[in-house]
Amino acid sequence: MDNTDFKDVKGIIFDYGGTIDSRGDHWSEVIWRAYMQAGVPVGKDSFRDAYVFAERELARVRHILPEHNFYDLLLIKMRLELGYLADAGLIDAGCKDLWAEQTARICYDAAKECVEQARPVLELLSRRFPMVLVSNFYGNVQAVLADFDLLRYFRDIIESAVVGVRKPDPAIFGMGVEALGLPAENVLVVGDSLRKDIRPAESLGCQVLWIKGKGWTEEEDAQTHPHTIFSLSEIPALLSV
Repeated sequence: MDNTDFKDVKGIIFDYGGTIDSRGDHWSEVIWRAYMQAGVPVGKDSFRDAYVFAERELARVRHILPEHNFYDLLLIKMRLELGYLADAGLIDAGCKDLWAEQTARICYDAAKECVEQARPVLELLSRRFPMVLVSNFYGNVQAVLADFDLLRYFRDIIESAVVGVRKPDPAIFGMGVEALGLPAENVLVVGDSLRKDIRPAESLGCQVLWIKGKGWTEEEDAQTHPHTIFSLSEIPALLSV
C-alpha cells in the first residue's frame, strides 16, 4: 500500500474507541492487561464473560452520564465487571473495589498514553483536512474528548447514544459524510473494526484505512484488508501530508 491508493481525499472521519485510544486493540484486551497488572486472579474466559455482562448492563441502564470523563466511565465499568465476578464467587468480594480503582487507573493511563502518541498525527491532519469523529459511545464522548483535549481537532462529533444509530449501520457514517459536506468518495474513514467501521464505510463509497490491533476473536485477527495500517503515524505519508 502506498499513497497512490488514496486519491482526492478532502475530509477524514475518525472512529474513537480502539482507534485513537488503544492503537487498534479491542478494549477488552486493554482491560485484560490491566487485570493482569493489578493481579486480579481470574481466567480470561471468566473475564470475557464479565466484560460482556458489563457492556450489556451499560446498554440497558444509564450508568454513564454526559459529564463523566473516561476515568469515571472506566471506574463504573470496572465495578460492574468485578461485581459480576465477585457475585459468581470467582474473586474475593472484599477486594473488588480496590481492583476496580486499580484497573480503571491503569486503563485510563494507557488510553492517555495512546492519545498523546496520536496527537501529532491528529494535529497535522486537522491542519490539512476537515475532520469528524463517528463513534459508538455511551453518551459522554464529548466529556472524554474534552478531558483529553481532543475536541479541537474535529468539526463535528457523531455519537451513537446521541443520534440513535449504532455501527455497523452505515447511516451513522452517512451522518459523518454529511457533516463534512463532501461526496463520500472524497472522505477517508479510519477505524479499528473491519465489521463496524471499514465495511459500512466502504458500502457508502468512502475510502478506508483499517488500523489493525488485537481483536475480540481469532476470526477477526485472521481477517485482512488491502488498506491496513498498524499505527496512526502511517497516515500522513499515505496522504502525502
